[in-house]
Amino acid sequence: MNIGLIGFGKTGKAVASVILQNKKFSLKWVLKKNTTLENRIISEYLGIDSDETGKIYSSSSISISELLDAEPVDFIIDFSSSLGIYTYGEEASIRKVKIISAISHYSKKEKEFLKSLSKLTTVFWSPNITLGVNYLLFASKFLKRIAPWVDIEIIEEHFKGKNGVSGTALKIAETLDVEENDINSVRAGGIVGKHEVVFGFPYQTVRLIHESISREAFGSGVVFVAENLKDKEKGLYNFEDILSPHFVIK
Repeated sequence: MNIGLIGFGKTGKAVASVILQNKKFSLKWVLKKNTTLENRIISEYLGIDSDETGKIYSSSSISISELLDAEPVDFIIDFSSSLGIYTYGEEASIRKVKIISAISHYSKKEKEFLKSLSKLTTVFWSPNITLGVNYLLFASKFLKRIAPWVDIEIIEEHFKGKNGVSGTALKIAETLDVEENDINSVRAGGIVGKHEVVFGFPYQTVRLIHESISREAFGSGVVFVAENLKDKEKGLYNFEDILSPHFVIK
């Protein structure tokens, strides 16, 4: 499967690293805003021993249509910003390129745009694309269904410079019907990301915890999603759509 990656920050670099080391995928290009690193070979820049010759491009030098003409892909992976979808979304949908978005926050406007794109191609969005976090979300939902009266607390921890409540914590709160102002946020040092859901039962407590050790976890999540999405028809998908079939007891 041929991959194009939008965004090349710390997480984008980690995701590119994982994709380059997976023989099922070919990372054809990375598209970023500025011209720094333009035309560098991705694998060489990241110091990865690979035969892949995909390059880094700048959106200020090449349009998405020109890039897709020169280097067509099966998937576009988005780790840029909430507005990044407008850079490539329409062109990707027309060409039936599948979209995997890992953007933490989207406004109502962007969510509606994703829905419109899904009428033409396969679109996936998850505020957190790590498999572990989404398993935690799935398990939490089932526990709440079993005991709807249980007390629930959500704790999220991230690096010191992260602003606002994490999109993952907001998604957990929405799923479990917990108010946003009841989310407990911790900002300290270089924590990559930790989410904890505490279920308070009489005489016992259940804690579900996910901690990202490195940003490569996002790359593993991308690989899992792409493998499960490759045969999906057009439409808008989330992690629950992908995980549900794995929880069918035969």
